[in-house]
Amino acid sequence: MSSQSYKRDMKQRHIMLLSFGGVIGTGLFLSSGYTLQQAGPLGTMLSYIVGAVLVYLVMLCLGQLAIEHPVTGGFHVYASKYIHPSIGYIVAWFYWLTWTVALGSEFTAVGILMQKWLPDAPVYIFSSIAIILVLVFNIISTKFYAEVEFYFSLVKVLAIIVFIVLGALTLFGLIHYSGYNGLETIKSRYTNPSFPNGLGAVFLTMLAVNYAFSGTELIGIAAGETKNPKEVIPKAINATLWRLIIFFIGTMVVISILIPSYQGKSLESPFVVIFQNMGIPYAGDIMNLVIITALLSAANSGLYAASRMVWSLSNEGMFPNYFKKLNKHHMPIRATIFSMCGGLLALFSSVYAADSLYIVLVSIAGLAVVIVWMSICLSYFNAKRLNKHMKIHQSVPIIGFILCLISCVGMVFDSNQFPALYFGIPFAIIAIIFYFVKYHKKDGQTIETSK
Repeated sequence: MSSQSYKRDMKQRHIMLLSFGGVIGTGLFLSSGYTLQQAGPLGTMLSYIVGAVLVYLVMLCLGQLAIEHPVTGGFHVYASKYIHPSIGYIVAWFYWLTWTVALGSEFTAVGILMQKWLPDAPVYIFSSIAIILVLVFNIISTKFYAEVEFYFSLVKVLAIIVFIVLGALTLFGLIHYSGYNGLETIKSRYTNPSFPNGLGAVFLTMLAVNYAFSGTELIGIAAGETKNPKEVIPKAINATLWRLIIFFIGTMVVISILIPSYQGKSLESPFVVIFQNMGIPYAGDIMNLVIITALLSAANSGLYAASRMVWSLSNEGMFPNYFKKLNKHHMPIRATIFSMCGGLLALFSSVYAADSLYIVLVSIAGLAVVIVWMSICLSYFNAKRLNKHMKIHQSVPIIGFILCLISCVGMVFDSNQFPALYFGIPFAIIAIIFYFVKYHKKDGQTIETSK
């Protein structure tokens, strides 16, 4: 079987829900309460609006690049072609590490959440079941993977739609909610105080918000397995972005008004709190099931993204050829198993080395999304100079790049995120050195993106 031949079995609905699967996870269902606590209701809304603008600018650039070069591997290939192969190499490994670290966290969380119903069963049993399921989903066929992810993501989307609709009915006074008194409550939430920890907390919260929006770039990775990518990809990006912005902003409006900021705790889901206050029976059990589905969906998307990065690196001659082999169903089994092994390393380190190795992995992964987005903006900026027919104005990647850079600068002032720079920069330097020693093409070849 040719290692260059992926089946183009994904449709627009698959691409959209694949992106939802990567974006809508525990960050929205769980940690949104922590964001509210740090920035306050008004600050949280400002952070999410700026984050939505940034992700929209980045995805506009990615859409144009995907139309020009609909390949598996997406933005890493674009960075190799339009910036430098060494940058593409760094971007690929940063992004691979992001998802493999996420895999470890998600498998552990599935096991912990399942103990709500089966408290005497060991966590590792449920984690192992989740690992096997996600691996099976990713090795049968592209079409099977896409269908599974479609329905996983659909559960999350429906849960958010129900949440927003019930929240809107509550805000209009059609559903009784303890402590809510209409406009008086809304005014109090947004002005008393507007910024409980100062305006600087809003700036720092933007970093977490940017990370919450990460995953939309999965659309670019899947371009090489999509039917009619030049038509489907731009439509999917536009549709996905508007829906995500509505989901995120709508959710945060409901949460910011119905939950006082002091209640926003990182280990407590705002969804559960609000559903319970509405009097919805079994709210805790329902949201536990939704969050488990969200974890499996995010792991499913994560293993897909990580395996395609490994395959693409191998296909471009920057990783051993062994990993570009596809099986008879056109699936990169070797790259998938390699990526799952990375996820298992993260899983073990999250249990046995949480204060040493795992914190290093998490810190590097935290920086990766911003680097990926910056590479997308710079790739498009350079591509636009070479291809004047590309539609998006040159100012779009400039603004997107600057906003990403501000996020990187902000990490210096946040003690929780500073390790991302402390470990991430040496990681990038080592990757560059390794690339030039091992894979640099001295004859000046460029990466071919027409496959």
